[in-house]
Amino acid sequence: MTNDSTPNTPREWRKIGFIGTGHMGQALIQALVEGGRVSPAKIFATNRSPGKLKKVQELFGVTPLATNEELIDKCEIVIIAVKPQDLTSVIEPIASTFLPNQIVISLAAGFSLRSLQKLLPKVKALIRVMPNTPATIRKAVVGYCLGPEASAYGPMMEDLLSPMGLVVHAPEGELFEALTVGCGSGPGFIFELMQYWQEWIEEHGFEPEIARQMVVQTFLGAAQLAVRAEDTPLHDLQERVVSKKGVTAAGLQSMRELEIERALRYSFEKAVLRDQEISRGTAKD
Repeated sequence: MTNDSTPNTPREWRKIGFIGTGHMGQALIQALVEGGRVSPAKIFATNRSPGKLKKVQELFGVTPLATNEELIDKCEIVIIAVKPQDLTSVIEPIASTFLPNQIVISLAAGFSLRSLQKLLPKVKALIRVMPNTPATIRKAVVGYCLGPEASAYGPMMEDLLSPMGLVVHAPEGELFEALTVGCGSGPGFIFELMQYWQEWIEEHGFEPEIARQMVVQTFLGAAQLAVRAEDTPLHDLQERVVSKKGVTAAGLQSMRELEIERALRYSFEKAVLRDQEISRGTAKD
């Protein structure tokens, strides 16, 4: 590992390492490579599944390494891209190999900066990142929060993450929890709603393939309308669809009577509680 002075942007770092190459790890690697942020030759990776690691190497040209210790020795930025429930067991045995001047970025939802600091007491710059799955098509919402010793790395993180989509800084706590649930988990909730849509359309005679296309295009069209009218409140966009005493108005009235908003809010809060359990280390499998 080099002893160069701390850089201001990812391009000045010689090597970035990924411990874990699951969906989020791959999405970030893809964004870095395709966005021109980092040369594939400067990206290193490990994974407990040799097959998955080989696939990442073939897709993006990164360098696979045999051990996490070797990766830590080579890289200035280490990105921990393992599941929250696996993070402690993966990092604890190698914690002593990290160096104080390394930047460590965790993609593990719910795993707090405080918990990371306990695992890696020598590391000063600790950062959490919360992407969502549209990162794979570079349409993500990517949140990040900085540890106390990493406050100077905001511009670096904006530059590093921007190829993935919209980058949002949020301090750890209530704001980061809301981002994790509303955006990190958000696609899961939206796909649940899309399944309801599709099933209802199928029940009325459409074949599954065309029903799926109809639902996807409806959600996509609504989202693109909101993008194009970014200064228009969502309520105003909704009003453009609603005619007084019309079809849409009748459906919306029923949704409100059934307190759909309340059900969704309750679901979000249940997800926040789970996030807090993981953060406290009290979550059950």
